[in-house]
Amino acid sequence: MPYLFHPSGSLPYHLRAWRWRHTLWAPFHAQVRRWLADWRPQATHLVLIGPSGGYALTVQFLERFEKITVLEPDPLARWWLRRRFPDVTFDWRDSGYLARSGGFAHLAAIYPDAAFLFCNLLGQELQGQPADFARAAWLSELEPALTGHSWASWHDLASTSRAPDGAVPRRLDQAIPLDELLAMAWRGGDLEITDHETAGLCPRAPRHHAIWRLAPRRYHLIEWIDVAPPRS
Repeated sequence: MPYLFHPSGSLPYHLRAWRWRHTLWAPFHAQVRRWLADWRPQATHLVLIGPSGGYALTVQFLERFEKITVLEPDPLARWWLRRRFPDVTFDWRDSGYLARSGGFAHLAAIYPDAAFLFCNLLGQELQGQPADFARAAWLSELEPALTGHSWASWHDLASTSRAPDGAVPRRLDQAIPLDELLAMAWRGGDLEITDHETAGLCPRAPRHHAIWRLAPRRYHLIEWIDVAPPRS
């Protein structure tokens, strides 16, 4: 039962997804689907990491892969994922190692030929996360561990209760300081945020941004990064 009220999802998240799927969440999910349509890894095996109920995924995207492995500990999310995509075969696997040092390297070793999609996971509290978890140190292992793989992630940078009054840049050639990015969307005045500690991930990689209105008074600044293996 620990998944029912986990702060990063589970029952409250699924209820919110059902309530707002056609209204508040629709613009952001449309943006994610555009990102995924443009992401074209060469791998035929996809590993979905933390997809929850797959609310931002489409069958057209999933059908591009011959095999789909899912790392999702929430049983309710797995049920929703199966219900949303009844004709897709998912291979369910354990993800308990991921939140620990060396987890990304272990992931790459288990699935040497796969592409990896982190589904709004990297900025969240993780199942199995140790009490002394240091997100910056953990994320610093991601890029070197997945060298040679195609991988992509959409993840929270920051969240706030204040509505944005500007626009975030759709694309940047590399990372910029979080304060500069926030200043583009929230102009002047006080801004109280939750920092999800993902800013500066893969600093030299191009990235895209969007605002996700998670609830009537909750706005998340989301970043998308996709990384291809070096050309031989």
